[in-house]
Amino acid sequence: MATTTKPDHGLIYTLDDKPPFKSALLAAFQHILASIVGVVTPSIIIGGVLELGAYTPYLIAMGLFVSGVSTFIQCKTVGPIGSGLLSLQGTSFAFLGALLAAGFSVKGQGGTPEDILAMLFGLCLAGCLVEIVLSQFIHKLDRIITPTVTGIVITVIGLSLIKVGFTDFAGGQQAGDALGSPVNLLLGSLVVASILTLTFRGSLMLRISAIMIGLLIGVVAAAVLGQVDFSNLGNSPFFALPVPVRFGLDFDPFLFIPVAFIYLVTAIETSGDLTANSVISGEPIKGELYMKRIKGGILGDGVNSGIAALFNTFPNTTFSQNNGVIQMTGVASRHVGLYVAGLLVLMGFFPIFGSLFLLVPKPVLGGATVILFGTIAVAGIRILATQEIDKRKVYIMAISFGLGLGVTLVPDSTQHMPDFLKQVVATPITLAGMSAIVLSLLLPEEADATAMASVKADPSSSQSAVTRVESNDAGSATSADVKEVSGTVPA
Repeated sequence: MATTTKPDHGLIYTLDDKPPFKSALLAAFQHILASIVGVVTPSIIIGGVLELGAYTPYLIAMGLFVSGVSTFIQCKTVGPIGSGLLSLQGTSFAFLGALLAAGFSVKGQGGTPEDILAMLFGLCLAGCLVEIVLSQFIHKLDRIITPTVTGIVITVIGLSLIKVGFTDFAGGQQAGDALGSPVNLLLGSLVVASILTLTFRGSLMLRISAIMIGLLIGVVAAAVLGQVDFSNLGNSPFFALPVPVRFGLDFDPFLFIPVAFIYLVTAIETSGDLTANSVISGEPIKGELYMKRIKGGILGDGVNSGIAALFNTFPNTTFSQNNGVIQMTGVASRHVGLYVAGLLVLMGFFPIFGSLFLLVPKPVLGGATVILFGTIAVAGIRILATQEIDKRKVYIMAISFGLGLGVTLVPDSTQHMPDFLKQVVATPITLAGMSAIVLSLLLPEEADATAMASVKADPSSSQSAVTRVESNDAGSATSADVKEVSGTVPA
């Protein structure tokens, strides 16, 4: 039933309200509009970069289908599984780096597209157990997974993917001599300019759909220039039923480590997203009910990612962009999530829908992914900017970034390592994350404070005092610099 606007949080429909059909359907469409690019783009990128060919439309369709099932579970709850909030689920960008690295490893050993997909889904199925277990201990992980560690990992994920996005921007891996041709750069730049214009000059709805409209503008421009290949449009079936474990399952313990690590990070991210959702929805952010929702939401992430692996798509996570839609519409009713779930499941039965996304030329897709991957890095920077960056954190960040990005820029640096070790340290996400965790545990947290206390107790050590103050000033300047950078990027 309808309720009046609540003055304390400005909502038209609160969590347990049931909006009329038309209002619920309209709100559901806005949530889908805000999330659909996020749901389908990881499958497009993985399918394109790993050259999975005709399987890509099917992967996109399964991504939509599982996103609908997962959203239903999160909003409705099944026993202890699910947050019970208006929380949408979709394919996670965070796993792209680890999954692409695993796919390239299988491909480098002569694996077929079916072999690649079997490995990816096997790794994802095993990894979901990490998040399922973590959901019950999430409140005890603050010593290991700190904002500093999370910020470093997310930043490295974004920066390590920039090469993939910019390669497409210039024409794609298969462009050959056409890589970096003027027409490719023009198309990519047009998409970037379109997204920026819609984001900063458009209405609220245009801002929400800026990426999708930017891609559409790019495709139209590419078609005018003769850069769109329509030959594969009719190759996919119009309708298809989901087939569990269609490609089989495979596993490699060394390729599994970075995937498992990302599950750890996304569990922390989901906790933050659900907290923000609770705030916007006028729900408590402490107490038994709040913790039950956090644990249920993270458990839902893990279970839903397992369902995703079984139904041939990639890990699911709680989407944060839909929190903005709740704030914009004033509709926080979780019953709207059931409409969203039904629409996404329906779309998942039609692979022809996924085929439409294959019309997007590489430079057009690259224009969007350069921004998307860049914003992932910025999200990490914004997390780091919330911390007081003292000398200890400066060194944690410096070493973690240096090692993580070092193996990205100089991949041959690990060529003489044993294979089992190479597969671990050659992945920037794993190396940066492990470095950040180890350094966070080893470096004394109160070192500077103890040193300053001893200086005050012994005024004769004036030179030491000057040195330490200069060190602290440098840390403060670093923090300010990071905050300035994050402030220039839109939320």
